[in-house]
Amino acid sequence: MTNIRTGEDWRLPLKARVRLDFRTPYRKSKLFFSSNNLDKEAAEIREQQVGLLRNVPIQGIEIENIDLTAEVYCLVDEITGREVAFAPVILTIRADTLEDLLRFTMRDDFRKIELVEPEEIYLQRFELERFIYRLNEEQKRIIQTMERKLSGR
Repeated sequence: MTNIRTGEDWRLPLKARVRLDFRTPYRKSKLFFSSNNLDKEAAEIREQQVGLLRNVPIQGIEIENIDLTAEVYCLVDEITGREVAFAPVILTIRADTLEDLLRFTMRDDFRKIELVEPEEIYLQRFELERFIYRLNEEQKRIIQTMERKLSGR
């Protein structure tokens, strides 16, 4: 476990705000999808993902708050030239360990993290090594998932 000190007290859980921006998938044709439809689709995708976050327990994570008030926004993808909509969500979470936060920061839709508590974190060498190892394992898992998706096409 990570040694976390706030003042003179030692506590274990971390509190963080994590922003995830859920995006619409690419479409082959822009004729049938206007900006309004993209906004609605992004909002629906956000609702589905938030439903999963609310209903599926994640070991070591407690979701304290889910903020859906951020506006859906649209951008033009630089590679494809197609318009894509993003629906932001801000999660306030408590994590038992730094490694537990990786599940959120290694996501494709991850945009930002703000550590709310504690102000200072002390890691021993073994803890840092374990964190780096866990980071590598999560990266491998993501690559394997992407390879399976690509080979399934």
